[in-house]
Amino acid sequence: MQRLNDGQLLALLADDVPFGDLNTLALGMGGQAAHLSFAARQAMTVAGCEEAARLFELAGARSELLAPSGSALQPGGLILQAHGPAAALHCAWKAAQTLVEWASGIATATAAVVLAAKGTAVACTRKTAPGTKAMSVKAVLAGGGSMHRLGLSVTLLVFAEHRLFLHEAPAQTIARLRSNQPEKKIVVEVADQDEALSWADVGADVLQLEKFTPEALALCRQAIDARPGRRPLLAAAGRVRAENAAAYVAAGADFLVTSSPYAAPPRDVQVQFRRAP
Repeated sequence: MQRLNDGQLLALLADDVPFGDLNTLALGMGGQAAHLSFAARQAMTVAGCEEAARLFELAGARSELLAPSGSALQPGGLILQAHGPAAALHCAWKAAQTLVEWASGIATATAAVVLAAKGTAVACTRKTAPGTKAMSVKAVLAGGGSMHRLGLSVTLLVFAEHRLFLHEAPAQTIARLRSNQPEKKIVVEVADQDEALSWADVGADVLQLEKFTPEALALCRQAIDARPGRRPLLAAAGRVRAENAAAYVAAGADFLVTSSPYAAPPRDVQVQFRRAP
């Protein structure tokens, strides 16, 4: 699993401790030997643990990773330990804790959707908070999800906002896309069943059903399956959460597309300091 590089992690430290830790300096206790541990305060799927451990190393401590990203922990489960001068532990403490809590929130929420989907693939969108894509992707993967799109340069997904500027029949659009990008699957977002049937008839590979209810998706599934020709995949998108994922699967979705994990609250990480004997 990918991780942030040292340059990115040093930037996190520089943001939090630009000119040293004033408390540690003023109290004169930074040179004392100390130990620190991170533990899950609540059940969670953890993420960002490798980065947190490396933050302590970059600050001048030694770290021991006990639960890699993707681990499912119960309350009290240890995530990592760090050992070294108190100044080093205090320097990295809050940046590391915040990173793990935030990333674990995304990972835990993703894992909840994946569990509810019962084997149907769950893909998260590119609607990450600006500047957080690398860690958001890692957290989604840690939770057992996949990425729907990593960016505009990679996949074909035709929105109504694209079609607004086209003066041609759907069949012509599909033909042009296949000619210009023959290796890519063609995904078309649709807003209702009529649009879905129209694009299914001309050969779209995937129909992204935007904000369909499970009931509307089930009707669309039945209508498409009753027509001759190839069967496009149906992706439920726009309203998918852990609470309704099973309903979309039962309705006939081939996979689920969601942004909901990015709004998940952080999971609590308990931090405990100890003085070395």
